Amino acid sequence: MHPADMPSAETPDPSSMRAHYRAEGIAESDLAASPYDQFGRWFKDAAVAGLHEPNAMVVSTADAAGRPSSRTVLLKAFDERGFVFFTNYSSRKGRDLAENPHVSLLFPWHPLARQVIVTGTAERIGRDETAAYFRTRPHGSQLGAWASDQSAPIASRAELERSYAELAARYPEGEQVPAPPHWGGYRITAQAVEFWQGRLNRLHDRLRYVREGAAEAGGWRVERLAP
Repeated sequence: MHPADMPSAETPDPSSMRAHYRAEGIAESDLAASPYDQFGRWFKDAAVAGLHEPNAMVVSTADAAGRPSSRTVLLKAFDERGFVFFTNYSSRKGRDLAENPHVSLLFPWHPLARQVIVTGTAERIGRDETAAYFRTRPHGSQLGAWASDQSAPIASRAELERSYAELAARYPEGEQVPAPPHWGGYRITAQAVEFWQGRLNRLHDRLRYVREGAAEAGGWRVERLAP
């Protein structure tokens, strides 16, 4: 029997799907002075809770014409300077950021009924910092950064695997693989960081840090948003 002819369960109705969020919330007095310090607290909570890939974030960019695109990327570092991820500079997000540096990050920690939303601007990190991180990647991931012309159309899966096999022969396990010149990191300097905590009756807590003055000044004010 063709799969299309097989009986199947009725498609779930998304309008009937409801989750009841936690009673505990977050108050202004609970927050750290810096959004990066507050992020560190929540990131630790997500890791301790055993969430799968708590460093996974949705990165949203837009090109020069304002056409948006989103994808999931892994956070690889954060400190008072910003949030860092790595990618192919020729990928769609790389091309978008070359035209329009404004970016949004979303950390969807659903099991904790929490989200963190970052808005800011992106700039490339230095090659030394990129090379240092690249050396920590597994050998296969290093080869993959060379093998994939990210976001570009390819003829087949076989073409991708052939490219990888050629690189594996050129750089066998144990041999140092150089960081590709078209691959590297971006640091997102935050202009605003929202901490969203789900609450009962959809009366969620939304506390947002907003930068005041120049980035070097490091000043932040906190505002509460209606849910």
